[in-house]
Amino acid sequence: MNYNLHDESGSGKRESSMAALKGIFGLVMHERGKLILAFLAMLMNSFLNLLSPFFIGYTIDHYVVTKQYPGVLLFSGILLIMYLILLLTSYLQTKLMGGVGQRLLFTLRNAVFNKLLQLPIAFFNQNKAGDLISRINNDTDKLNQFFSQALTQFISSMVIMFGAGVFLLIINIQLGLAALAPALFILIFTKVVSPWVKKRNAESLRAAGDMSAEIQESLGNFKVIIAFNRRDYYKKRFQEVNQQNYRTAFRAGLANNIFLPIYSFFSSIAQLIVLTYGIYLISVNELTIGLLVSYLAYVVNFYNPLRQLASLWSSFQVAMAGWDRIARILSLETNLNVIPSTGTNSKDCLLEFNNVYFSYPNGKEILHDINFKLLRGKTYALVGPTGGGKTTTASLMARLYDPTEGHVFLDGQDIRAYSSSERSKKIGFILQEPFLFTGTVGENILYGNELYATYDSTALHELIKDRGLEDLIAVFESGLDTPITSQEDGISLGQKQVIAFIRAVLRNPDILILDEATANIDTITERLLEKILRKLPAHTTLVIIAHRLNTIENADEIFFVNLGKVTPAGSFAEAVNRLLNDKKNS
Repeated sequence: MNYNLHDESGSGKRESSMAALKGIFGLVMHERGKLILAFLAMLMNSFLNLLSPFFIGYTIDHYVVTKQYPGVLLFSGILLIMYLILLLTSYLQTKLMGGVGQRLLFTLRNAVFNKLLQLPIAFFNQNKAGDLISRINNDTDKLNQFFSQALTQFISSMVIMFGAGVFLLIINIQLGLAALAPALFILIFTKVVSPWVKKRNAESLRAAGDMSAEIQESLGNFKVIIAFNRRDYYKKRFQEVNQQNYRTAFRAGLANNIFLPIYSFFSSIAQLIVLTYGIYLISVNELTIGLLVSYLAYVVNFYNPLRQLASLWSSFQVAMAGWDRIARILSLETNLNVIPSTGTNSKDCLLEFNNVYFSYPNGKEILHDINFKLLRGKTYALVGPTGGGKTTTASLMARLYDPTEGHVFLDGQDIRAYSSSERSKKIGFILQEPFLFTGTVGENILYGNELYATYDSTALHELIKDRGLEDLIAVFESGLDTPITSQEDGISLGQKQVIAFIRAVLRNPDILILDEATANIDTITERLLEKILRKLPAHTTLVIIAHRLNTIENADEIFFVNLGKVTPAGSFAEAVNRLLNDKKNS
């Protein structure tokens, strides 16, 4: 399955704006009470904004022109009360929608992160971590900004604009049609230009994600950069992505600001039309001065929201581009689904590969027609040249991937019939590059182990002592309480592998896969690990992937993995000869 987020070939059509808004509102429907209250405050605010020009015009015609100043004072007081209510409703809707926006941000980030946890390793192999971070941090914040700030203004502007248009037509339909005519050109312009604006914003967000990915990759490999003195290379790469980000951001900024001058121009045209035509209607006694003042105010109330919508529409396009990138992740599903249990295969072995083929997405076939069996309690070694398929074979054993064709059976069942929790209890996997979390050595050892989840340092120390692992803890300065920071200061790669080893052994797995587990460990520590391996439960099957031959000489059976084939290598001496011959031929 193709999980590449930048590959649009299989992503289908983009969501329409209405479909996108429906998806976003679906995330906050549990707050419908606050949304309704904010909407009512918004309607009250809009209604009072629409009512005030009418009162002003009425006051001019009935009290100012006739010099009835008590009436002027009365309506001035009414307007003051209205403006105070406007202040209150504005504050209320801002507070409510701001809170909803922040909770939307919280919900979205949780949803995206939880979705990432459900996706298989293939997804992370096809996408850069920096881009994913940008989607979680940057794109979700664009939605929050629109929802908490722009959306209320957007809806309020739409309501005021609609109400002002109705008043314009009610007061004088001919003058109203003339005043609204420029809005038709604005509508056509917006309809034509909006897809282009959204595309420019999508390109800008994508470039920002690429720059984030480049920074993350460069900082993550900074030691290599320094060791090989390749600052110039990474500096050039950063300049390229930074330049691309600048170009796309500049084009997006230009696109986002194109609406405002156009809207302002047509607004000025509309006011000029109303003023000219209104003066003519006054001259023929079809309009009063007060109504003309009201009319001009309603024209402002109609076109000012349009000018606001010019910038708000840009925010909307940015938010929709961000939602496209977020929705792309949320729409993905893992291809490692659990199937119904069949139990059709015999249980004469612990694990079996049956006619297994495998290829990575959009890549060549890595494994071809693989067939072998692993028995309980035995030790197996996978040897072969780099790139021959050893780690891929081990990954299929742990169901980090599914075969393209064929089946992998675990304990008599298709491995796909086990849930991830059941599978992780049966299979331990020590990777080439163990990952540690911020905390202590003890917390990292207990990570993911439900059996000992409640153990404190004292109980864990006793457990480790009972399992004969105490000598391994001695390599850490403060034992189980040795702190591990996010930079993992003072923890060598060999020590990290020791932690990963203990973490896997304490799970008592049926299969323990060691992928170059001793590659970066000194001879003394390696001997300690070998002693621990001999103390594993009798039912545990060991699968060792190694380049150092001394780590596989005690294996019960050795498999040679090369050119997509897994074949028995015979004795240790025969395996050595095959490796030497392979190196000579290469």
